[in-house]
Amino acid sequence: MKPFYITTAIDYVNGSPHLGHAYEKVLADVIARFHRQLGEPVYFLTGVDEHGQKVQQSAKLRGIPPQQYADEVSLEFRALLPQLNISNDDFIRTTEERHKRVVRQLLQQLFNKGEIYKAEYQGFYSTRQEQFLQEKDRQPDGAWPEIFGEVTEITESNYFFKLKGYQDWLVEFLTKNEDFIFPRYRQKQVLEFLKDPLNDLCISRPRERLEWGIPLPFDENYVTYVWFDALVNYYSAVAATGQWPADCHVIGKDILLPPHAVYWPIMLHALGLPLPKSLLVHGWWSVNGVKMSKSTGNFIVPADYTAEFGVDALRYFLIREMNVGQDSDFTRVQFLVRYNSELANNLGNLVNRTLNMTTRFGGGIVPAAGPAAEAEQELHALWNKTRDEVIPLCEGFQFHTALEKTFAFITATNAYIEKRAPWKLGKSTAEADQVLLRTSLATMAEALRLGVALLQAVMPATTEKINAVLGYTPGAIWRDELVWGSKLAGSKVAEALVLFPRPQPAEKVPAKP
Repeated sequence: MKPFYITTAIDYVNGSPHLGHAYEKVLADVIARFHRQLGEPVYFLTGVDEHGQKVQQSAKLRGIPPQQYADEVSLEFRALLPQLNISNDDFIRTTEERHKRVVRQLLQQLFNKGEIYKAEYQGFYSTRQEQFLQEKDRQPDGAWPEIFGEVTEITESNYFFKLKGYQDWLVEFLTKNEDFIFPRYRQKQVLEFLKDPLNDLCISRPRERLEWGIPLPFDENYVTYVWFDALVNYYSAVAATGQWPADCHVIGKDILLPPHAVYWPIMLHALGLPLPKSLLVHGWWSVNGVKMSKSTGNFIVPADYTAEFGVDALRYFLIREMNVGQDSDFTRVQFLVRYNSELANNLGNLVNRTLNMTTRFGGGIVPAAGPAAEAEQELHALWNKTRDEVIPLCEGFQFHTALEKTFAFITATNAYIEKRAPWKLGKSTAEADQVLLRTSLATMAEALRLGVALLQAVMPATTEKINAVLGYTPGAIWRDELVWGSKLAGSKVAEALVLFPRPQPAEKVPAKP
């Protein structure tokens, strides 16, 4: 059975990881974990893009070779993965031989087919984006958008890939495959982009201008354009294993057009290779309502939050706060609102109430439930509704809504505890009250077990801790774990578990006299 193959964009090593990198890794990880839960084999790829002019320039400024520079920054991106509890199966670097070999093979195939030709180019070039520009890229006032940085006019000979010859094919493909890009409105943006004629793609840079790249196999005086090089990583990582095509490329909206939605499908089609099954395009994070910027100090270091609040708190916030495909804003205030109200007061409170009351009134052993009365039946029905809604939401990448519904069930479980008031039933000697006490303890524990099962992909470490204190080891088939039953009856629970400790307030600086 071919694995569900999911990739992230490979991160450019011209800077350190930030919140946007963290979100993309966590989002892809949640999808990967969810598919594993469904019983599918999964292959999860991430990595770094290490070639190009910006890397060469950054290394030169530091007086070190580009490979040394790439090695150092790549370590930062690799270190981010365990900090976020990312379950990737592979980490690819574009300086690895396995990648460079495949890039050269594909280039040679296209050259042999007559899909690559040499010509002189005269026009505008953006060093920041490492791409040639067209007049249509200008703003209405004639200026170049800030994203391109310094734009210069150049004339040079280069090799070109016959991109424009495939424009009609791509339009037809996108028209017939409406779900190729998620969200769907992004696909409409691509079709709108394709209303203007494409130019052939320059896929080389002269070595006299750029040495840090993969040499063309048919002309060693040129290196490969960084985007042609980088996109191939998705294929080169699995070329020898037969796992292509990818099922899902997770990327940011800034690299949808033209690289992933135009260059990549056409490159694959020209090579006779299958296209990926889908592109999932996520939005951007701002910080405190403003674009992230290291120069102004308006940015988030993910490791700061995982160190202070734990990895699952950050994972939860990122997935709960952002509707996949839309933009979102990160503020510490909003993070603390969700941390305190949803994680500490809601989930954390349910865990400790369950452990405490089972210890006080059940000797630390989850009892068997008696007959379900109206309150229990209502909670059972809500669970069935929640489960049946959450799974399709996750399949459709609506994880924020899935979490909202899961926590509504956790809230309802806490409300059930208030209604049953086990602390009052525990003081009664009446047999009917003792039966109801045992039923309420069993119901609390089972509801907690079930709710936590829906959090597994987003909060794997928390799920593991809660199952451990419940004295429970989940079975191999996740869907079987989602059926209300008596799996915890007879389990020995721990006395307490502090999952989400209150953040300590910063020490006040004494006022100057």
